Amino acid sequence: MKKILFLTGTRADFGKIKSLISILEQQPDFEVFVFVTGMHLQEIYGYTLIEIERCHFKNVFTFENHTHETTMDLTLAKTIEGLSHYCKTINPDMIVVHGDRVETLAGAIVGSLNNILVAHIEGGEVSGTVDELIRHSVSKLSHIHFVSNQEAAKRLIQMGEIKESVFTIGSPDIDIMFSDKLPDLETAKKYYEVPFDAFAIVMFHPVTTEFQAMQEYTTAFVDCLLQDSHNYLVIFPNNDLGSQFILDSYERLKQNTRFRVFPSLRFEYFLTLLKNSQFIIGNSSAGIREAPYYGIPIINIGTRQQNRAVHADIINTDYSHESIKEALKVIDSHKVQLATNDFGQGNSSELFLDSLKKNDIWQLNHQKQFKDF
Repeated sequence: MKKILFLTGTRADFGKIKSLISILEQQPDFEVFVFVTGMHLQEIYGYTLIEIERCHFKNVFTFENHTHETTMDLTLAKTIEGLSHYCKTINPDMIVVHGDRVETLAGAIVGSLNNILVAHIEGGEVSGTVDELIRHSVSKLSHIHFVSNQEAAKRLIQMGEIKESVFTIGSPDIDIMFSDKLPDLETAKKYYEVPFDAFAIVMFHPVTTEFQAMQEYTTAFVDCLLQDSHNYLVIFPNNDLGSQFILDSYERLKQNTRFRVFPSLRFEYFLTLLKNSQFIIGNSSAGIREAPYYGIPIINIGTRQQNRAVHADIINTDYSHESIKEALKVIDSHKVQLATNDFGQGNSSELFLDSLKKNDIWQLNHQKQFKDF
């Protein structure tokens, strides 16, 4: 029996790996462990460990990696320490990490330095800011790559990864997006006490490389929302450097009846609300990845998603009042075509399982080779 350890630090990466954990839990040949850390354990961000507990996975371990200094390097160091101790306890055969978070990097470092196979979900993509540095670093520390499309696979091969280690399975959240397990709109609105018939979604994250200007950018953004006439569901940012500026600005929204502000939303409920929203505004990858599949208009602000693979007609703006207000003026008449399905067919979990069942993946050399292009 193979022991597979999944690592999750945010509501976003859990939404991506949930279907993968669920399908392996049903297999007698695999024992699944889930290492939960990061934002999941912070009250201010909704204590989303609750969402993981609702899944009733067999082996869930929690580790508090939050540091009062809130610098990514110290969070990385603390996560490495906690995960290393846990790995020595359970001796996993594989660590599965997702994306470009600092917890992801910790998982890849612990695995690669302890001779444990590291599998990276959604490597080979470009995004911008420090996220891109982390994502490509994780790819080089990983032995196995489960990518969302052929473009990502091509980039990894360009980075010297061997073809045999790259598996194109699509984006696992597409499995959930088009599943029959999403709640209906009335259920989602009732659960979160959404009083609006029509609403837009706000997801605005700090950009760590622009920390010095984030307070100014956030103030301008919230000013524009307050001067606008739409109703908004506002979701807290990631806990990256600069998030406090955003949280402080959101205090200005809480007494305004056009706004409902949430630390977090359950992933399935979020998808239902997104699918039925007027548009999404901010700089979240949800506006680049999920929204286009539902044909939802997008206002993307600033540089956070720069270079991200885009398969939709997106209104891009800078951080200025003028640019954001102009986008809000035209968004209601902005027509969007449904995105072409470039991130899989909603069967990522089955393709993931098929790959792990084949002996070839377990025969991959732990000593990585660089394949010249």
